[in-house]
Amino acid sequence: MPSSSLYAFLLTMLWMMMMLSVAVKASLWSLCKYICTMKKRISWPTNRIIIQVLDDSTDPASKELVRRECERWSTEGVTITFEIRDNMNGYKAGAPREGMKHSYVKQCDYIAIFDADFQPDPDFLHRTVLFLIYNPKLALVQGRWEFVNGDQCMMTRLQEMSLSYHFTVEQQVGSSTFAFFGFNGTAGVWRISALNESGGWNDQTTVEDMDIAVKIELPCSFNALRSQQHRWTCCPANLFRKMAGPTIKS
Repeated sequence: MPSSSLYAFLLTMLWMMMMLSVAVKASLWSLCKYICTMKKRISWPTNRIIIQVLDDSTDPASKELVRRECERWSTEGVTITFEIRDNMNGYKAGAPREGMKHSYVKQCDYIAIFDADFQPDPDFLHRTVLFLIYNPKLALVQGRWEFVNGDQCMMTRLQEMSLSYHFTVEQQVGSSTFAFFGFNGTAGVWRISALNESGGWNDQTTVEDMDIAVKIELPCSFNALRSQQHRWTCCPANLFRKMAGPTIKS
């Protein structure tokens, strides 16, 4: 195995978003157990990676549970930080924006972003970060999503087909033809210098909600599906309304 000094310094950002309902607590322990095993799933030298957990949950018990898991990681030699905010300025976009302000981020060249329930393959960072290293003009490598509950019911199967088409056809064509290529909000690796040059995370549009709120598990109820599809259609429309004028003028 190559010396760890040959590896790029990497920031891995895990988003723990709004946990408002009591029902979430039932699944939170499973989520924390997954987070605790993530370092075994990701193949990257521990002295070349910082794991940053951004917790915007509003339930004190949830925060304490996540904090304890982070402490457990730390005792096992993992460089991990647990970041919370005392306000909700910027809503969801505000969390990564504040996360990027910490001094330790300055030593990192790339940032891998995951929603906290994503399960990356062990070689994910090798395949994505190295692609950025050998292609210095690229800013982003987006990973394809797969789903843990695609066979749960007809609704999840239909959504899996739709999203698989998005990744295997729309995203692939966009990448191959050097056309406009969107970030799906998670399972992607950014060049930090590119993020900084673009002005960082913008909390002036609700499209950030679309980017970071969608988790790996497909919605299996109509209400959840309706809420998800509203975000996916309304948010881009609002972004278009906001950016159409400046885009045309440029």
